Amino acid sequence: MRSRQYGPDLTPPWKKQQPAPEVPAERDLVVEEAATGFCGAVLRCEKTAEGFTVTLEDRFGKHRVFPLVPRGFLLEGKVVTLVRPTGPAPSRAPGRTASGSVAVPGARARVARESRIYVEGRHDAELVERVWGDDLRIEGVVVEYLEGIDDLPAIVADFAPGPGRRLGVLVDHLLPGTKEHRIATQVTGEAGHAVLVVGHPYIDIWQAVKPSSVGIPAWPTVPRGEVWKEGICRRLGWPVNTPAAWKHILSKVDSYKDLEPELLGRVEELIDFVSLPDQA
Repeated sequence: MRSRQYGPDLTPPWKKQQPAPEVPAERDLVVEEAATGFCGAVLRCEKTAEGFTVTLEDRFGKHRVFPLVPRGFLLEGKVVTLVRPTGPAPSRAPGRTASGSVAVPGARARVARESRIYVEGRHDAELVERVWGDDLRIEGVVVEYLEGIDDLPAIVADFAPGPGRRLGVLVDHLLPGTKEHRIATQVTGEAGHAVLVVGHPYIDIWQAVKPSSVGIPAWPTVPRGEVWKEGICRRLGWPVNTPAAWKHILSKVDSYKDLEPELLGRVEELIDFVSLPDQA
């Protein structure tokens, strides 16, 4: 009796894993590594002794290297196989917003929520808009500014926070024992879970911009009693013109990469706080 010849793969067709679309691993393409959930933009694709790898950079600047394996990544939620790009990279729209979020081409601004974010000063508001503006419009979050922390209790009382009407506040120089910390504790204690006050350790929002982005080795130290912004201008050899100085600093900020992590995390926290629906 002649034996029947079988192929090496006995898997029924309906159980076979379908091949995923192949996508060139072009620079700035934002993908998620399927096994770890690490999400980032492609920096480079390289050949190693084990095969080809891709380096991803997440929104906080962290790098991870992954092998280019079949069905190894997600692109906009769908499984894909990244492959080495061939030829010069074609021009393409940026895959991320300035904050590092995945860009949504053609997305319309959402109707403004009742919830709000307040920041301490016009410069703070301009910086938040420059980096997180796209995200805020998609989420329908309006950012307003208060002239000083002393105005915060009155603003909170007038805002009347409650369910579906949250208030997030970003404060400069929020350190234990400071006036800013005492006022923040007061308003959050009175308003409960509908108000979140967070802060960064910097004297002014200027310091939240990385010195390297501005082209200086470090932000100078200004003695107590001297107007801080004017002192910065003097020590950097700039004209003592704070509006012009700020315009220069802001022009050096292209994305989240130009800001210190202590500010990035706090702004992201506020956006999440005012965007998430209240739990029933």
